[in-house]
Amino acid sequence: MKSFFAKYKLFAIVFLCLSAVIMYLFYNALQPKKMLPVYQPSMVDPTLVDSTLHYKKKYHKIADFALTNQNGQTITQDDYKDKIYVADFFFTTCPTICPIMTKNMGDIQKSILEDDEVMLLSHSVTPAIDSVPQLKKYALEKGVVDRKWNLVTGDKKHIYELARKSYLAVKTDGDGGAYDMIHTENFILVDKEKRIRGFYDGTNPKEIDKLLEDLKILKDSYAENP
Repeated sequence: MKSFFAKYKLFAIVFLCLSAVIMYLFYNALQPKKMLPVYQPSMVDPTLVDSTLHYKKKYHKIADFALTNQNGQTITQDDYKDKIYVADFFFTTCPTICPIMTKNMGDIQKSILEDDEVMLLSHSVTPAIDSVPQLKKYALEKGVVDRKWNLVTGDKKHIYELARKSYLAVKTDGDGGAYDMIHTENFILVDKEKRIRGFYDGTNPKEIDKLLEDLKILKDSYAENP
């Protein structure tokens, strides 16, 4: 009897291992693929959305833009063509949530530094104050890598329209003084088709982890459907 078991011991081990692998693959095949939603204005807090878009339920995309970055270069949608990117709104003299957001955006930058598929885009909500030299100073202080992360300034009306009508990220229309925009702490995940795929609290480390997880899901969706 012992000789019988000894003879077939290796076969049994191989069979059990192979069975475990097959069961694992079969289980994974039955699991639904994780997909990110495509956010429309009707899905977002109405206070963050321009009134003309409150009932828009499909086809929402980030509008074309032309802004100036920390190096004085004009940045447009062409610079983000075929890229996934994370966007936010900040200002360099902000003493409250912006330093935390910038630190966390810097952590994201470290995670994507060698990933040619992903970039970052931070819009100043005080463009009159955040000149190119001011943005450059801030970029150097915060470790911004120019090829990965653009800090942009420009026409105030243009930025505010982007915030309200494209990124769905601020609570005012920007018709007051220099500090009239009540921006959120949101980081916005944008796909290669210029659609919003996620909102995340840029001051919350757990939300940053969630963003990075969702970024991988989004990247995988492109790998599966090139």
